[in-house]
Amino acid sequence: MRPLPLALALLCGAPAAAGDRAYVTNQLSETVSVVDLATGTVLREIAVPGKPAGVAVAPDGGTVYAVSPETKTLDILPAGPGQPRRIPLDGGPFGVAVHPSGSLVYVGDWYGARIFVIDPVAGRVTGEIAVGAAPSGLAVTPDGRLLLSADRDADSVSVIDTATARVVAQVGVGGRPFGLTIGPDGRFAYTADVASDTVSVIDIAARAKVGTVAVGARPYAVALTGRYGFVTNQYGDSVSVFERESLAPVTEIEVGEYPEGIGVSGDTVVVANWASNTLTVIDATRLEASGEIAVGDGPRAFGLFIAQAPPTD
Repeated sequence: MRPLPLALALLCGAPAAAGDRAYVTNQLSETVSVVDLATGTVLREIAVPGKPAGVAVAPDGGTVYAVSPETKTLDILPAGPGQPRRIPLDGGPFGVAVHPSGSLVYVGDWYGARIFVIDPVAGRVTGEIAVGAAPSGLAVTPDGRLLLSADRDADSVSVIDTATARVVAQVGVGGRPFGLTIGPDGRFAYTADVASDTVSVIDIAARAKVGTVAVGARPYAVALTGRYGFVTNQYGDSVSVFERESLAPVTEIEVGEYPEGIGVSGDTVVVANWASNTLTVIDATRLEASGEIAVGDGPRAFGLFIAQAPPTD
C-alpha cells in the first residue's frame, strides 16, 4: 500500500515535532530542500553545487553542513538569515558529523581512509585522523568524547577519542557498513551493513559488537526511537523495523523508491527516497507510512538532516 497524500497524513498520522525542519541534500538537482515537517511544506531550496550527499545539522539547529563530493567541499549553510560559506577539502569527502559543542566538524574522506577535522569558525581543516578504508557514516557520542566511523571497505567501525584525535579501537561488524547511528544515551551504535543485509549493534563502552538484526535488501541507514530501530532498504523500497531491546524484527514498511537517509521528528520517521524524489512520512507509533512530501531531484539526506526547532526564517 502506497503512502497517503500528506494532507491526509497530517490528519490521521502522528505529528512531527513543532518547529522541526528537514534539510534534504538533493544530489541530482544540486540543492538542499528545507522542509517544515509539521506542515509538510518545502520552505525553500538552497543551491549547493557539487552533488551534495552528506549532511549534518549543528546541535543548536542554527547551522547546516552539506558535503559535495564532486566539488570536494563542505558547505556551511545558516538555518536562518546569513550567507553560506564553502570550505575546500580533498580526496572523496562524503559523510559528516558535528561535535555536540558545535566547535568541530568531521568529514570522512572515502578515498583517503581518513577523517578531516574542521574548525567551522576559522573555515579550515585543522587535522586528519587515519581510519579504515572508505569511511562513510560518522557519529559523535552525546558527551562528545568519541567519534565513530563506519569504514565500509574494512567491515569495521573505528572508535576515535576526540580529545586526542586517535583511534582507540576498531570493531568488526557486518559486510560493508555504511550508515551509522548512535543511540541518544550514547551506549550503543548501529550500522547498516550493505553487503550482509544486517544491522550490527555495538556496545560502545565495551568496544564490541553485541548483536545482529536481519533486515531488507541493501540497508543504507538507521534511525532510532525509544522503542524501535528503523532501517532503509535501498533494494527493497522499504523500511525494516526492529525492537531495540530484544533486536527482534517487527515489520517492514513500504516507502518510495530507493530509500536512503532516515531521521526522527517527534512521533514520525522521515525517509528520503532517492529515485522517487520524495520524503515518506512514517507514523512511528502505528508503524505505517502516512504521507509523502515532494523534494528535489535525487534526495540522499545522508546523516543527521533533521533540525530540532531551528531558527525562524
